[in-house]
Amino acid sequence: MSQSAASGPALRVGAVQMTTTDDVAQNHRAAQALVRRAAAFGAELVVLPEKWHYIHNDHRTVAAAEELDGPSISAARAWARDLGIAILAGSVIERIPDAQQAFNTSVLLLPSGEVAAVYRKLHMFDVDVGGVSYRESDGARPGNDMVVANIQGHGLGMSICYDLRFPELYRRLALDGAQIIAVPAAFTATTGRDHWEPLLRARAIENQAFVIAANQVGQHANGTASYGRSMIIDPWGVVLAQAPDEPTVIVADLDFAALAAVRRRLPALDHRRSDIYGDPGPAS
Repeated sequence: MSQSAASGPALRVGAVQMTTTDDVAQNHRAAQALVRRAAAFGAELVVLPEKWHYIHNDHRTVAAAEELDGPSISAARAWARDLGIAILAGSVIERIPDAQQAFNTSVLLLPSGEVAAVYRKLHMFDVDVGGVSYRESDGARPGNDMVVANIQGHGLGMSICYDLRFPELYRRLALDGAQIIAVPAAFTATTGRDHWEPLLRARAIENQAFVIAANQVGQHANGTASYGRSMIIDPWGVVLAQAPDEPTVIVADLDFAALAAVRRRLPALDHRRSDIYGDPGPAS
């Protein structure tokens, strides 16, 4: 499979960084203001962070779960229509009927407000770091599907936060046509200091793709803290934009001619030895 990348006009993208609380209405207002700011800067695709609509402990998180036609995605659909932009609605807590768990779900919305793609987080954050025990699987159920969506003719690989630590996922996304990788996150302050930027840049470099990483920042109502430093990274691993330690937006232009040049001059994706190490190739 050839990994040559289609070039075309640059796409201006934005990443929203926010401090989500346990007040859904307040979170909606904060997200809307930041999405509008990104659109005012010319962003055609805006990525929100993980759980942008609500963060608290596992028990209350499940209680706050919504249908995908519920208030949070409905609000984001209205912003997309009003602003004429695509919005990747970070992730929301998706209700599973008759279940005690929810999905952690990312939704891509077109400028029409139409739902273009839905991705449910594959990897549950069950770890002990910084003296805190995280057990995402207590309240969430993993999804089972990888998703590459289409945004203006370019493949957008969808992922969420802890997925970042599983490089095999991103290789499969790249082989399935991803030229952009979205990483909405609530990456912890403890792990973020040492791991956030190296992992993001590695995913960009090894898959020769743009990375848009929209992170939470600061202290949340459940006592946890997120690292911030949202980033937009090019296929060479260069950080095009990085957020300061506060709620804000960053924007950058994704140059697909430059992406095509990287893949042409350094065709590492075409040099894979799947005959030796069993690379499964594209899922499609």
